[in-house]
Amino acid sequence: MSSPASGHSDEAPPLPPPTELSAEELRFQVSFPTAFQTTAELEPPDHDLVGQERAQAALDLGLGIAGSGFHIFVSGMAGAQKLDVVHDWVAQQARQAPTPGDWVYVHNFADPDVPQAIGLSAGHGARLKARMGQLVKSLREELPKAFREEAFDREKDDLKEKYLAQAQALNASLEAKAKDKGFLLQMSPQGMILIPVVNGQPLKGPEEFQQLAEDQQAAIEHKRRALLADLADFPRQQRDIMRAMAEDIRQVEQRFCENVIAPHLAAIGQDIHSSAVAAYLEQVKRHTVEHLDAFKEPTDHDGPPGVSPPVDQAPVGQTLVGQTLVGQDQLYEYEVNVVVDNAHTTGAPVLTENTPTYQNLFGSIERVLDRGGRLVTNFTRIKAGSILRAHGGYLIFNLEDALTEPAVWKTLKRTLKSGRIAPETYEPLSLFSAAGLQPQPVAVQLKLIVVGSPSLYHSLYALDPEFQDLFKVHADFRHTLELSGQHGQLYGQWVARLCRQENLPHFERSGVARLVEFGARRVGDREKVSAASTEVADLVREAAYWAGKDKAGLVTAAHVETALQQRRFRANRIEEELREMITRGTVLLDSQGKKVGQINGLAVLDIGGHSFGRPSRITASVGMGQAGIVNIERESRLSGSSHDKGLLILSGYLRNRFGQDKPLALSASLCFEQSYSGVDGDSASSTELYALLSRLAEVPLRQDLAVTGSVNQWGEVQAIGGANEKIEGFFDVCEAHGLTGQQGVLIPAANVRNLILRADVVRAVEDGRFHIYPVQTIDQGIELLSGLRAGSVDEAETINGRVSRRLQELAVRIRKFGTHKQTDGDEADHINPDHEEKPVPTETKTCVS
Repeated sequence: MSSPASGHSDEAPPLPPPTELSAEELRFQVSFPTAFQTTAELEPPDHDLVGQERAQAALDLGLGIAGSGFHIFVSGMAGAQKLDVVHDWVAQQARQAPTPGDWVYVHNFADPDVPQAIGLSAGHGARLKARMGQLVKSLREELPKAFREEAFDREKDDLKEKYLAQAQALNASLEAKAKDKGFLLQMSPQGMILIPVVNGQPLKGPEEFQQLAEDQQAAIEHKRRALLADLADFPRQQRDIMRAMAEDIRQVEQRFCENVIAPHLAAIGQDIHSSAVAAYLEQVKRHTVEHLDAFKEPTDHDGPPGVSPPVDQAPVGQTLVGQTLVGQDQLYEYEVNVVVDNAHTTGAPVLTENTPTYQNLFGSIERVLDRGGRLVTNFTRIKAGSILRAHGGYLIFNLEDALTEPAVWKTLKRTLKSGRIAPETYEPLSLFSAAGLQPQPVAVQLKLIVVGSPSLYHSLYALDPEFQDLFKVHADFRHTLELSGQHGQLYGQWVARLCRQENLPHFERSGVARLVEFGARRVGDREKVSAASTEVADLVREAAYWAGKDKAGLVTAAHVETALQQRRFRANRIEEELREMITRGTVLLDSQGKKVGQINGLAVLDIGGHSFGRPSRITASVGMGQAGIVNIERESRLSGSSHDKGLLILSGYLRNRFGQDKPLALSASLCFEQSYSGVDGDSASSTELYALLSRLAEVPLRQDLAVTGSVNQWGEVQAIGGANEKIEGFFDVCEAHGLTGQQGVLIPAANVRNLILRADVVRAVEDGRFHIYPVQTIDQGIELLSGLRAGSVDEAETINGRVSRRLQELAVRIRKFGTHKQTDGDEADHINPDHEEKPVPTETKTCVS
């Protein structure tokens, strides 16, 4: 190692060569805290929040605080049944809460366009509806009978006689006036007829009148006109008699109606104790006595004989106002629309809205076409949404689904802030606007529990200040569980519950252990397992299917393995085609020999939920210049930002190790060969660095080893993702080419805890046919790949010494070249010393590194 005086940076002491991982170290061992042979011996878990202590604490807090704003946002849950999991947990807490009451809408007799909302005790909504239905039925039966009773007829006849006498007296006075004037008065349907009387005899027709002398005719006509003037007030007097009689008869009817309806209304009031209901029943009583025609039987005109009804007076028992709505069709006004019914609810209601549209959340007012083709509605068409039906309880829905619905988010915030809701007609695409009902708003108190992704939570929290005030509780579920303690046996308990629920064969202990291995591989950690119970449930069902094909009574590890192999078989067509292209030589890849500036990198492709490793050839070229390291993927716009960052780190590594005593003057390019679909991630940065060092040192690298791992500026190899898939991808290619016993993979030492490999790969390691080397530094890796010692920059025949000498030569040569060009009259800027260093791609193809 050089002293600081020499211009070189201090270097850490070299590490010993990496030790190959043994098959025993690679095997995944599962231990259960409780001894069991089959899952039939295990009890299902008490709830689905085992291992989610933070999320459970958040849910408990949100459910325990009744104040506004403490609504709950749940994130991190996986699987289609995540709403059901939340529902089951909330339902357990809601059983101890008080049961909220019902809500009904009734007709507002004072303002029909504003239906009245009434809150009642649980179950009383349906009871009020039934009692009002019985009231209408009773009135239809009892009122007509009351109007046929002898007492009613007697009072009615007395009134008729009274007003008949008045009518007769009026007629008699008119006849007397006519007689005094020399006329005979006759009544007809057409009105009053005046017949002149001459010599004590009424004239029989116009002919006799024409035979009279002219002076006699003139005298009769004069008297007729005077008499008509006296009789001009007769129609008004006649109408007054009719109106007075109708009013008196109606008062009698109303009195009889009150006697009939009062006991019924009193009984309803005693059954349902509510001041709002009492006020409503008083309105019903008033409306009923004022609209008796809806309950009366049709009758003929019943007035004083000889008196024609005035033209503006309809027959008793009929009406001219709204005839199409009067009668039985109008009795909807006495109905009760129960929009929230908690008669059969125990504790607080817990609702899950799977389709959070505007109408489903906030309610609606339905419209129907009448016989005239018009859209009409009334209060019986009011439909409550989930928010109103969850009043006094809990509502759960997926917020990501709700945000895609027009007007939902804005209306939801307004409702939660005001604590009031009223169903309304929502027709954003309607071509015509029409006035509708405006139901009275209802004060709602509920706890909203929405489910969404963590990114959605953080986006809304940052961009919408109102979101922060409304959703103060964040229940963030973990994707993984520690494989220790009670979690070690959780998979077995999940299986036990599912087998009982769906009548599946139970699992042997080995089958559960294979499920745990699957869960650990899903999260890529030997000390953790996936918390996604739905994924485990799917695998349980598939394994049970294959056990059924074998006619086995219990599901074993072999059946689980068969299910996993069949999954891979159904999804790996593209993987096999790519491997076939490598085997045939269409895609160039060496698995034997040594080459300078060439190395096998590893990437991960994720296609349709199936992830697999794909080896790729990475090459490096170096020449004199000052372009720095050029990323061919970046220049062709096939790399992502993290891949470009990896190349910039390579430049930092070269400056840190080799640029302390000389300028770095080189032009180098790195490339993923035969890559056309894009590359991202930095997990190939160490691989690219090995290729670059090999080209600079002119030292060949082993092609029977593949490499993965990112690197920092100090040359430390860092952990990457997809280690299992990458190792298995190169193993499959080597197996297709033929295993030589020398092939293997270099991985970061930090990824050893992530290794949960296929059984065939572990067996190959056990037999010495395949090797896995964990490395910590670039020096360790380059020694294994080249067979030479990494050494320091001052040791001539080591890798680092050769690289340093080559860089020194490039710097000297380019200086000489630049001086030579200047002496020839050319400008020095032909060298372009300020050329931007280009980052290099390093990783995956359409995939994750």
